[in-house]
Formats: sequence, C-alpha cells, structure tokens
Amino acid sequence: MKKVGIIMGSDSDLPIIRKATDLLSQLEIPFEVHIYSAHRTPDEARDFARNARANGFGVLIAAAGMAAHLAGAIAANTTLPVIGIPCKSSVLDGMDALLSTVMMPTGIPVATVAINGGGNAALLAAQIIALTDDDLARRLDEKRASDAANVLKKDTALQAEFQ
Repeated sequence: MKKVGIIMGSDSDLPIIRKATDLLSQLEIPFEVHIYSAHRTPDEARDFARNARANGFGVLIAAAGMAAHLAGAIAANTTLPVIGIPCKSSVLDGMDALLSTVMMPTGIPVATVAINGGGNAALLAAQIIALTDDDLARRLDEKRASDAANVLKKDTALQAEFQ
C-alpha cells in the first residue's frame, strides 16, 4: 500500500494534523509526518516532494496557515496528488490560508479541504489510495456505513426526547 506523506509548516499545525493521522491509523494506512516550511526550509520541502514517489508515497497532505504556500510549493515539485489543509490563524481566521491554498495556477493543482479540515484531508487521501486497493475501499465503505448508523442512532434518541 502507498503511504501518505503529511507535511506541516509549523508544529502549531499539529492539532489539525492529528485529526488526519488518527483517521489514517484507523484505516490502517501508513504515513509519515514532517515539518517543512515553504519559506524557512524550501530545499528540504522540495527534496521531500521530488523524492516522494520513489519513497513509496501515493498522496501528500500539506497543512499551513497565513500565507500558506506549502501545498503549492509541494505540488510544484511532484505529480503526486497534493491535498492542502488551510490552517486557521489569529490574523484572518484562516481565510488568507484558504485563498492561498485554493488559488493555484493552471498546471499545479492542489485539492483543498476546509479550514482546519484534517479529517477530510485524510479521507480524501484514503479515497485516492483506495482506487487501487480493494481492502481499503471496503474499510472506507464500512466507515461510511458506521458514520451513517451513528447519525441515525442520534436521531432516534432525539425523536424519543421530543415525543
């Protein structure tokens, strides 16, 4: 199975990344997590992206706030799918990061999830890998069914309260 590479621009992004790593672990998908900055460690970020395919990665997730250039910098150096997580900051509530992540030029796509959307980034990465992994596709189907069952269970409890 291909691994998921997770890169965050700062350790302050770790709570958001934990949402992704928890889901990847639950789905039994191998991953690596690194801190590389598009601005402070551009050589390391570039080298990671350029060597990702050869190192067994199938999808990369990049999380950054404020200027949020990390996902674009990673995508510029690989043809693997890159999923950007714009992270909320105290400056503009993450809108700056969202716009920086989603507004990529033609030819360098970055799939972008919601601000602080670590869970959805992990699920999207899993869905990409599941294109060639039937066991993972089955686990994703099971998770989706379990999530639906949990919602219906809550609805049943709510209906009992209001009847």
